[in-house]
Amino acid sequence: MTAVLPCLPAAEWTARAAAPAARVERWTAPHRERRRRGEEHPVLDFLFTYYSETPSRLRRWHPGPGVALAPSAEGPAPHAAWRWYATGGDGAVRLDVAAWLADRAPTVRFVRDLLAATASRPAQTGCFGLHEWAMVHRADERRHAVPLRLGQAGTDAVVEAHAIRCSHFDAFRFFTPSAVGLNRLQPTRETQVAMEQPGCLHATMDLYKWAYKLSPAVPGELVADCFELAVEVRELDMRASPYDLADRGYAPVRIETAEGKAEYVAAQRGFAGRAAPLRRRLVEVCDALLAS
Repeated sequence: MTAVLPCLPAAEWTARAAAPAARVERWTAPHRERRRRGEEHPVLDFLFTYYSETPSRLRRWHPGPGVALAPSAEGPAPHAAWRWYATGGDGAVRLDVAAWLADRAPTVRFVRDLLAATASRPAQTGCFGLHEWAMVHRADERRHAVPLRLGQAGTDAVVEAHAIRCSHFDAFRFFTPSAVGLNRLQPTRETQVAMEQPGCLHATMDLYKWAYKLSPAVPGELVADCFELAVEVRELDMRASPYDLADRGYAPVRIETAEGKAEYVAAQRGFAGRAAPLRRRLVEVCDALLAS
């Protein structure tokens, strides 16, 4: 017997669709304006360049599986024209989970395994954000047109005075050649599931990536939750970096000092705690999809 899905009235799903879009507009609107002017932002552009979701797609709300959208007076929900949605004889629009899984099941399994494995480990908080420093170690060119707080020699000295313990491959792959061998861990794409841990800022930011990569099977509210957390984590990531961002309004977290390390670790632990329920919700979405 085919399950009967809850059907949201048009007034309800319209309101739900508007709320996440309004939340992310705080960042998408300035990004669009900067792009129009040809301006770059060394902190926030990352959320729209390294992460490939476009502002327009980010603003697009999805109800997730198990929910139907009743037609309004104007006709079916706009989702009817979007990929992987189907319109029933009653005019209600639903995510066609079977069709979506036919295309995306391997991604669901990978994301589920990665997030569950990450959640199973204790948070490690001794990295002090040195991955960003290792990305400019003895570098002739930098990723951002922003001066270094300590200059090149001072930055190199900080890297060389610390034990680097980066477990995140997508950060490690940007290390300069001179810094690669300084990392006590040597993560690879093949060891990603085995090595990621919940204290890592990049693993927390990546919850946003996994949420939108599973779209439209992830409810829009959860995508927005992950995005908002990623924004905050990115700001800490760059405040603790070697770049001087004071003129952009970002006070440095001076991880080269004992006080800065303590500040970084406290924030890192806080983000790990906030990420845990989001990671759990994404795993639950994956489990429900794979069981359908």
